[in-house]
Amino acid sequence: MTIKVTSQVRVRFAPSPTGNLHVGGARTALYNWLFAKKMKGDMILRIEDTDLARSTAASEAAVVEDLKWLGLHWDEGPDCGGPAGPYRQSERGPIYAKYVEQLVKAGAAYPCFCSDEELDAQRREAEAAGKPPVYNGKWADAAPEEVQREMARGTPHCYRFRVPLGQTITIQDLVRGPVSWNTDTLGDFIILRSNGMPVYNFCVAVDDALMGITHVLRAEEHLPNALKQVVLFRALGFREPRFAHLSLILAPDRAKLSKRHGATSVGDFARRGYLPAALRNFLALLGWNDGSTRELFEDAAELADAFSLDRVTRSPAVFDVVKLNWMNGQYLKQLPTAELAHMVAQAAQADGLLRPAGSDELSTPAFIEAATELVRDSVDVAQDALPKVQSILEYPLADTVASGQADPVLADGFEEVASAVLEAHASGQLEAAIEAGPQAYKAWVNAVGKALKRKGKRLFLPLRLALTGRVEGPEVGAALRVLHAVDAAELGHAAPCVPLAERARALRALLESRRAVPTA
Repeated sequence: MTIKVTSQVRVRFAPSPTGNLHVGGARTALYNWLFAKKMKGDMILRIEDTDLARSTAASEAAVVEDLKWLGLHWDEGPDCGGPAGPYRQSERGPIYAKYVEQLVKAGAAYPCFCSDEELDAQRREAEAAGKPPVYNGKWADAAPEEVQREMARGTPHCYRFRVPLGQTITIQDLVRGPVSWNTDTLGDFIILRSNGMPVYNFCVAVDDALMGITHVLRAEEHLPNALKQVVLFRALGFREPRFAHLSLILAPDRAKLSKRHGATSVGDFARRGYLPAALRNFLALLGWNDGSTRELFEDAAELADAFSLDRVTRSPAVFDVVKLNWMNGQYLKQLPTAELAHMVAQAAQADGLLRPAGSDELSTPAFIEAATELVRDSVDVAQDALPKVQSILEYPLADTVASGQADPVLADGFEEVASAVLEAHASGQLEAAIEAGPQAYKAWVNAVGKALKRKGKRLFLPLRLALTGRVEGPEVGAALRVLHAVDAAELGHAAPCVPLAERARALRALLESRRAVPTA
C-alpha cells in the first residue's frame, strides 16, 4: 500500500546495519531530521539489511542507540512502527516480489540465465573493446519457448530491468543543480538475484515510493544510484522524490575520513566524553551554515529553525577535530559543575583514577567535584580533566628541582618559606586553614608573607613549589582543597596521591639536602 503523499515533507534515513554509525552517516541523519523538523514533516528510519551476510541485530541496535544519543528521533521506524511498515527491508520480501512480477508482466523486466562465467567473459570483452562493461542483453529478447525450457531445467536465473535506450535522465538536485545521464551507459541491470534476494537499488526505489518519501537527502556517493532508481520509479508508475546529494566529509589531509584519522564513529565520540549537543552542532556545520559567521546554536530546535537546503554547499567538508574540541569545550562550560563532575568521574573510573564501581550507580567523589570546578575552563572534553586532576594529587618536587625549573625560586630564600610551611603543617595551622576555606587559607598566606616580609611572586612562587611541587598550575589554595577532599578508598590503581604529610617529609628532605634543616 502506498502512503498518500500530501504537501507534507517525508524524509528517511536508511542505514545498513553492517557496522558502526560513521560521522558521515550521522550527518546525513541529522540533515534529514533538521529538514523534516523545519518543514514540519516526518522522518522515517528504515533499516536496509538485505546484505544478510553482513547485517547484524547488534549493529542495528548500536546505530539506533547512537542516533538517540545524538538527540535524533523519528516518526516511523522498526522500533516504533507506522503505517508504511515493515521498516526492515529483510521483512519486505513479498512486497518486492510483487513489483518484480509487475515489471515482468509489463515487459519491463525479464529472466536472465547467464552464468557468472558468461558475465565475466562479457565484461572482459567489453573492456577490451573500450566499451562500458554493461550487460550485452543476451536474454533480453529470448523466445518464450527458450525461456520456458531453461525454467523447466531449473537453471539458476536472476531478473533484469529492461533499461529504455537513448534517453536522457535529468534530476534537479537540490544541492548540485541539474544532473543528467544517458541511459545507454547503464545496461539492463539486475533487480532480483538468483537466490531470490532483491537488489539494493530496486528495494530503495520501491520503499521510497511506498513510504511516500518526498525528499531523499543522502551522501554524494549515492548520486550514480539515482539513475537506476529514477528509471525504476518511472517504469513502476511511482512519483519521484526530490534528491539532495550531500558532499563528502574529508580528513584534514583532504583524504576520505577513515579510522586512521582517529575517531570516526558516533559511539567513539560518545565514549570519549563529547556532548551530543556539541557533536550535533559540529556535524550541522560540515557543509552548511545559516549565512552568518555564527558557530554555536543553543539547542537542536534552534538549529532546525535555521536549517535550509539552499545553504548546503557542494564542496567537501573537512572534519577538523580541533574545532570540534573547541566547540565541545564551549558546551561543557555551560553545564552545571555537578553534571560535568559526574562526566569526569565516569572518565576517571574508566581510566583507573577512581576505583571500579560496584552494583550501585557511580557517585561523584567530593574531590572530583572540587577539581572539576577548578579546571572546568581549561577542558574541551571530560577526559581532559584527568591529567589535571592527577597533577593536583601528585607532588613532583624532586623532579621539578632536578629539571632546573625551580632554580630561580630556590635561589631567592626558598628555605625560609619552606620552613614556614613545615612549621604550619606540624602545628596543624595549614590543614586548619585549608579546611576552613578560601578566606582562611588566604589569611594564612598573608600572615606568612607579613612574617617573612615577602609579597607577590617572592611569596606565591616558593609557596607553590613547597605545597604542590610545581612552579606553575592552578590556584594553590584550591588545589589543596581538592587534596584535602580526597578519600583514599575512592582512588583507583592509577591515582598516585601524595597527601600533605608525605609532602612535608619530601620537603624536609629537600631542605636537608640543601643543608638548611628547619627547627620545627
